Amino acid sequence: MNDLVLTVDEAAERLRVSRWTLYNLIRSNQLQTIKIGRRRLVPATALADCIKTLVEVA
Repeated sequence: MNDLVLTVDEAAERLRVSRWTLYNLIRSNQLQTIKIGRRRLVPATALADCIKTLVEVA
């Protein structure tokens, strides 16, 4: 992951899930995002943290 931040579509693609599933992760506070203007972006570190948390819960 060389990108500092990802778009919602890029993050969903990296996780191999739909945009709907990604937004559910955001709504449930399992995935942290930032807003810059009207854009919602996913920090690459937040994506890694989310994966780590999901693995621990599984």
